[in-house]
Amino acid sequence: MVTELTEKIKSSLKDAAKKLTGFKKRAFMAQVTIDYFNSSPRRAETELGWSRQAIATGLKELETGIICVDNYRARGRKKTEELLPNLEADIKSLVEMYSQADPKFQSTFAFTKISARAVREALKEEKGYRDEQLPSRQTIGDILNRMGYSLKKTQKIKPLKKIPETEAIFANVAQANQAADKHPKSLRISLDSKAKVKIGNLSRQGKARYPEPLKADDHDSEWRAVLVPLGILDMRGERLSIYFGQSAETSDFVADCLELWWQENQALYPGLEELVIDLDGGAATRSNRTQFIKRMVEFAQKTQWQIRLIYYPPYHSKYNPIERCWAVLENYWNGAILDSIDAALNWASNMTWKGIKPKRAFGRRNL
Repeated sequence: MVTELTEKIKSSLKDAAKKLTGFKKRAFMAQVTIDYFNSSPRRAETELGWSRQAIATGLKELETGIICVDNYRARGRKKTEELLPNLEADIKSLVEMYSQADPKFQSTFAFTKISARAVREALKEEKGYRDEQLPSRQTIGDILNRMGYSLKKTQKIKPLKKIPETEAIFANVAQANQAADKHPKSLRISLDSKAKVKIGNLSRQGKARYPEPLKADDHDSEWRAVLVPLGILDMRGERLSIYFGQSAETSDFVADCLELWWQENQALYPGLEELVIDLDGGAATRSNRTQFIKRMVEFAQKTQWQIRLIYYPPYHSKYNPIERCWAVLENYWNGAILDSIDAALNWASNMTWKGIKPKRAFGRRNL
């Protein structure tokens, strides 16, 4: 016999069913149907709005003790790749065409970025898909991500290149440097230039403590001068000297700075017989630059020192010790505006390397 239920009881039963899933939900609905609706799925459906088929399945499960396994994966809307089985292959062919073809050949993605919107348009133009047939731009983006074409930053390779002799060169550099450091009449210095510095009302992307933010030009398109910094680091006393020139970075510029360093510091090294110079083989100082070697020979004759040039492996200039000084300088003056040559010289003069300020910073137009 069917039992009449109040609206409050019906609401409670519906709420309880919503909190259950699978077999437990079907068993609950079946038991309610047995208790209140004389085991009639149709009546339970009418009164409570439950699925008649689900109730019937629950009644059968209670009767036989056999539980039906739910295949949830077969439910719902199928993925776009299943509805359009060739879509993934078509997308891959478009993207691979971009990544492998010579840019001089004309293609949809020549000199353009791969984006979900561009891929969707290319599918219509080159693969014959209709607009209503294709999923949205967001779904195309999801498919690209699943295929491994997610957004990625360009990464610098470390190192950029590595020649077969790299390890052997490093071993030779270490041996030569250690021998120089142990010899009482030998001095090792590290020498290299830094990237050119533009002088003007330009932002350097750093931070500094001021009552109000410094005001730089909106566009970094105008500057008053360009300085070429060159550093010489005494590896024995950790003394740092920084020189600035307004010429290009040439062999003569490097040699002139070295001679200027010697004139100011020779009194610090009485009895010195050998100068060992760590270099990175840049354009101005490489061993086959005849002007640089000529100037080094002249420098050796002037000082009566034996000069040894120690070169780090190609593409490994960051291991030259002077590079650490440039990193300190960059961090030190990045929050400033270098709007004059004097400002650049003063900032460089006041940085510290291991607690010591550079001996001096020069700005010479003719170096």
